[in-house]
Amino acid sequence: MTMGEFDKINAGDTFTGAPFAVTRDTIRDFAEGSLDFNPLHLDDNYMQGQFGKTKFKGVIMHGMSNFGLLSRMMTDWLGPRGGVYRRMETRWVAPTYPGDTITPSGRIKQKNVTGKSHWMLFEVEMRNQKGELIASGEAMAEFPAAA
Repeated sequence: MTMGEFDKINAGDTFTGAPFAVTRDTIRDFAEGSLDFNPLHLDDNYMQGQFGKTKFKGVIMHGMSNFGLLSRMMTDWLGPRGGVYRRMETRWVAPTYPGDTITPSGRIKQKNVTGKSHWMLFEVEMRNQKGELIASGEAMAEFPAAA
């Protein structure tokens, strides 16, 4: 990466990841891939019974699916610019249901230059088709200095 790429990016710049349509099949696929078969992701009857005191209206998508989609957005955006995704912390704010379409987005919060590398701090979030906040957090990426 040339430092020109890093220099072209400014604090406040925003970007958006690919929208993702949530279905019972995508939830089941994640359960099978992660081996997380918690019934709150798969069984509406369980949700209305034991979880009846929550505000969930049925099965919900795994929170780690949000994390995965945010991670994909970061790597897709950083890769062509020479950045390397280093960490992310997120908070789940609201559940995601079958029928929702969720879209990740990011905003460059801060840029830093150290003696060995260049860094960016990002605000990241996930919103559903109604614009409701589903997840929010912070990510960090490195733009390694040329050797």
